[in-house]
Amino acid sequence: MDAEGWIRLAATPGLDARLLGWALERFDRSATLTAEASRSGSPLARLGTALDDSRIAESLAWLEHDRRHLIHRQHPAWPALLGDLPDPPVALFAEGDPDLLGFPLLAVVGSRHATPAGLENADAFCRHLAAWGLGICSGLASGIDTAAHRGALAAGGATVAVLGCGPDRIYPEENHDLFRAIASDGVLVTEYAPGTPPRREHFPRRNRLISGLSLGTLVVEAAQRSGSLITARLAGEQGREVFAIPGSIHNPMARGCHRLIRDGAVLVEAADDILRELGPLARAASDPVPNAAPNTMAQKEKVLDPEYARLLDAFGFEPSTVDLLARRTGLTAAEVSSMLLILELQGHVGSAPGGLYTRLNTGT
Repeated sequence: MDAEGWIRLAATPGLDARLLGWALERFDRSATLTAEASRSGSPLARLGTALDDSRIAESLAWLEHDRRHLIHRQHPAWPALLGDLPDPPVALFAEGDPDLLGFPLLAVVGSRHATPAGLENADAFCRHLAAWGLGICSGLASGIDTAAHRGALAAGGATVAVLGCGPDRIYPEENHDLFRAIASDGVLVTEYAPGTPPRREHFPRRNRLISGLSLGTLVVEAAQRSGSLITARLAGEQGREVFAIPGSIHNPMARGCHRLIRDGAVLVEAADDILRELGPLARAASDPVPNAAPNTMAQKEKVLDPEYARLLDAFGFEPSTVDLLARRTGLTAAEVSSMLLILELQGHVGSAPGGLYTRLNTGT
């Protein structure tokens, strides 16, 4: 099916997976979506009616830029994790590097009215996590989202911004420079067609994609009634890890995090707490897949600094213990343990029974 067909499908209200599968089977044998819908006399008759021809032309014109993409279920960059959603999108408009949608991601969300300490935490956590190969996914909102994206970019890491409007709309307007930076060095993604303004009802649906694209969700600051708690709830329903940073009992922006922790979220005090939990999941998610593998491997190479390379060189042909590696490198056992977690996250090292570690053949 061509881009116009996917755009019309994506704009169809209430299109579910069952009808989509039936529609795709029919469209594979049809010259155009409109012709097929007009012949069917079925629920397909409503397909293609949500957007008029001028809006379709607007979407096709937006896609003419070489860094803009329409990502759908038959596209090689379609993120597999979205298959776990009960209501995955039909297609996504993306600007930037679409392979980042399949990168191991952590959703980072929080209050638009964050405290200075909350903003500092979001920036510091995301710098650390992005520097060691975990991408950051957020919603480009003011406050915590902005700090999360900026932290990832400052570390030279991957970041994904999920929008609650069309890909040609910058919201909020004060994030114009950040929007352009993510389009250049990360990826912007939305299920809404170009020309779609931000609306209140779009953001809960946007939130399900933030959590759905990610291995886990970190809530930095959130009030008792917060969209961030919706994202955390969706993450739990999707079977993903939920993390929360505790705060002062006098800080109203900490109460949502405390509620999540009482309900079973993982309490985190340092970024390494997240790496420890997500390491095995991130390694599995970064297994080579078509078109995504070159980008993933490039990120691994990018963050492997000389000290980590020296630790890898200390491995022999047999599994090694932390103490043995510490003696060979002159590092402390604590330093080696922390570095091994990062190398395991990046896929350079595998753990074995008995506290042993083995260097994996990653081409480095």
